[in-house]
Amino acid sequence: MGGPSAEGTLSTVNPDVAAALKELSNTLEGIESVMDLDALRANIAELEAEAAKPDLWDDVEHAQRVSSQLVHRQAELRKITELRQRLEDLEVLYELSEDEGDAAGLAEADQERDRLRKDLEALEVRTLLSGEYDEREAMVTIRAEAGGVDAADFAEMLMRMYLRWAERHSYPVEVYDTSYAEEAGLKSATFRVNAPYAYGTLSVEQGTHRLVRISPFDNQGRRQTSFAGVEVLPVVEETDHVEISEKDIRVDVFRSSGPGGQSVNTTDSAVRITHLPTGIVVSCQNEKSQLQNKAAAMRVLQSKLLARKREEERAELDALKDSGSSWGNQMRSYVLHPYQMVKDLRTEYEVGNPDAVLDGDIDGFLEAGIRWRRQQQHSAA
Repeated sequence: MGGPSAEGTLSTVNPDVAAALKELSNTLEGIESVMDLDALRANIAELEAEAAKPDLWDDVEHAQRVSSQLVHRQAELRKITELRQRLEDLEVLYELSEDEGDAAGLAEADQERDRLRKDLEALEVRTLLSGEYDEREAMVTIRAEAGGVDAADFAEMLMRMYLRWAERHSYPVEVYDTSYAEEAGLKSATFRVNAPYAYGTLSVEQGTHRLVRISPFDNQGRRQTSFAGVEVLPVVEETDHVEISEKDIRVDVFRSSGPGGQSVNTTDSAVRITHLPTGIVVSCQNEKSQLQNKAAAMRVLQSKLLARKREEERAELDALKDSGSSWGNQMRSYVLHPYQMVKDLRTEYEVGNPDAVLDGDIDGFLEAGIRWRRQQQHSAA
């Protein structure tokens, strides 16, 4: 499965470099083992056979899921294969540069080794996602909390951050609902990230996010602290058996609205569903028809009921609350004034460029969060 070992092929290379390359090779072999390349190839073959069926698009939702999974599985295999090839090429580059005394070649090799190490570390994080629902797509809800119009504006900033992150990775996103605040920003928004392991990756974002800045809405230019909550749920699949009886729900229809409260269409196509036994309320207004909005809202409701069912089961097993899993835990600060910094309060990971973070550059936070969660799980075991 793995490529040739760095040992034996690098007899002419600096021993420190040879040891570093051996370490990279061991890391990659560990990733290849956990991700089980034979099983991955078999899964791709199954998905390709499914995608080739002439009646595939009779069920559009199923077809889209198959197509999305196939693209991402192929990308995973290609990424691992390319990393193995890059490592082998790097070993050759070091040997040739050492043999020829090529200082420029050695400098280029050192740079590539650093890039390869970072790429391997990022992929290694993916192998830590082994929870029951980690492989699922993600349903994300963002809500403005304390802080008035600044909080609503912050909620919209966070939504843009996640959408830009998804765009950077070419992950498709479906926006189910956007409830606009009166003056600016969002009261709440719900969207779905359609990519394998989106839930496992984004679940570390759950909690309360805090923004400190000079408020653009305060004519006296005072500093304002505002809060927004992020909830991340796994998308429900057919095998989850979340039964929802029609008698347990109330369906209300209303007219979709845009920023500032203006109506964006002339029919009552938006749908709000209330689950009477639990009081959970979900809505969807971004699809064209009432039927589509109801179907989307039911998917959100099923995800919320699945999450509640999981919480109840976990509570029965363990009365202790898992830190970082509750909606209300403050987990990250975004400071724009008097200095510039974004800091995760659990992992201590921080960067000094909030603009880049708010533009979707959050992979460092996600990786640190996933590693932190794994450490917490090991400590509790």
